[in-house]
Amino acid sequence: MLAADTGIVEEWLSEYKTVPEASIPSYAKNLKDKISLVSSLYKVIQDPQSELLEPVCHQLFEFYRSGEELLLQFTLQFLPELIWCYLAVSASKDLQSSGCIEALLLGVYNLEIVDKEGHSRVLSFTIPSLSKPSIYHEPSSIGSMALTEGALSQHGLSRVVYSGPHLQREMLTAQNRFEVLTFLLLRYNAALSYMPAVSLQSLCQICSRICVCGYPRQQVRKYRGINSRIPVSSEFMVQMLTGIYYAFYNGEWDLARKAMDDILYRAQLELYPEPLLVANAIKASLPQGAIKSSKEGTKCIQVEITPTASRISRNAVTSMSIRGHRWKRHEQPDNANDTTESGNFVIPEISVTNVAGERTGNGEKSRAPAESDAPHIQGVQETPTDPRVDSKSLPEIRRQKSVRKIMEDGISSPGRVQF
Repeated sequence: MLAADTGIVEEWLSEYKTVPEASIPSYAKNLKDKISLVSSLYKVIQDPQSELLEPVCHQLFEFYRSGEELLLQFTLQFLPELIWCYLAVSASKDLQSSGCIEALLLGVYNLEIVDKEGHSRVLSFTIPSLSKPSIYHEPSSIGSMALTEGALSQHGLSRVVYSGPHLQREMLTAQNRFEVLTFLLLRYNAALSYMPAVSLQSLCQICSRICVCGYPRQQVRKYRGINSRIPVSSEFMVQMLTGIYYAFYNGEWDLARKAMDDILYRAQLELYPEPLLVANAIKASLPQGAIKSSKEGTKCIQVEITPTASRISRNAVTSMSIRGHRWKRHEQPDNANDTTESGNFVIPEISVTNVAGERTGNGEKSRAPAESDAPHIQGVQETPTDPRVDSKSLPEIRRQKSVRKIMEDGISSPGRVQF
C-alpha cells in the first residue's frame, strides 16, 4: 500500500469526527465523488495485515448506523469485497486477521433484521403472475394459455413469499455463515441501482474467485492467492446471480459473462438445481452479440409496454355483436334473381298472421322459422312489390305446415289449417 493511499485514508478517518450533525447530509453527498478515497479503501480492505483495517471497518459501521441513506450506501458498496476477504481468510484458517471484518458484517446483519423499533423484520416477496402484464412481459406474447378450471381459479391470486424473522447472531460459525452472508448479499442487491461501477466490478470478480478457487478452472482464470476450495450454499449463489444479471446491462458485460460462466461451472459440480435454473435462464435470455464491450455505458432491457389504445378488433365477436346479429332469412330459388330497376334485391314480406285459428305452442309465439324448417314450408303469402308481375298469376297463397310441424305445434285438428 502506498503512502499516498495511507494519507488519504487517515485524513478521511479524522475528518468525519469533526463534521457537525447538521453538516452530515452535505458531507455524505460529497463523499461519493471522492474516487481516490474509494480506491484507497479497497486497498486497505484487500490487505488483512493493514493497520488501518480495523479503524476503517469501525468507521464504515458508524456510517451504516448513522441513519443517513447516502452514508449507508457508501458502506454497502464495499460489501462484496468484505465478503470475499472474510471467506478467503476463513478458508486459510487464519480467523484472527478477519475479526474486524467479521464484526462489521455481523453489525450490518443485526441492524438489518430489525426495524427502527427493534422488532424482528419480516421481508415479503410477491411472485408475479404470467397471466397479468408487467414491464417484463405481455401475456399475449407468451402464446395461448389454456383456460382450464384450475387456471381460472388461480387468476388474480398473488403468491407472497416471506423471509424471516431472522435470529440475532453474535458470531459467525460454519453453521450460520452463509445464512448471514446470503442475507447481506440480498440487502446489497436491493440497492444495486445506487452502486457505482467499481462496486459492480468487485461483485463480478469475487463471484468468479469464490466459485473457481481450488478447482481446475482456477488455473485457467489465473487467480493467485488461496488454493483452497470455498464452500458455498445454493441460496448464496442465487443472490450472486441476481447481482450479476444487473451488471450485464449496466456497463460490465465482459466481467458479468465470465462470472456467470464460473457460477454455472460451480453449480454443475455441486449439483445445485436453483443456481443451475437461474443461470441457464439468464444465459438463454441474453442477446447474442448485442453488447460487445463493457465500456459502452449503462444498458437497458427491452420490454413491451401495454399500449393505451384498445387492441380489440372491430370485427371481434362480443356479447353486443351476438345480441344484434340476425340470421339471414331463407330466400326461395324462384325469387332469388328478382331485382329492382336500381339493382337491389327484393326482400319478400312474409305474413304469418293470416292463418285462421292458428295456435302456437309455449315459447313459439315470436319464433321465426329456422333454416332447417325451410324445406317443410310449402307456400308463402307475399305482397307483390314488383309491378312487372302479372296479378292474375298471383292467387292467394296461404302458408301450409308439414305434418312434422303440426305435431310440434300440438295441433290435433287439421281443420284449423287451411289448405
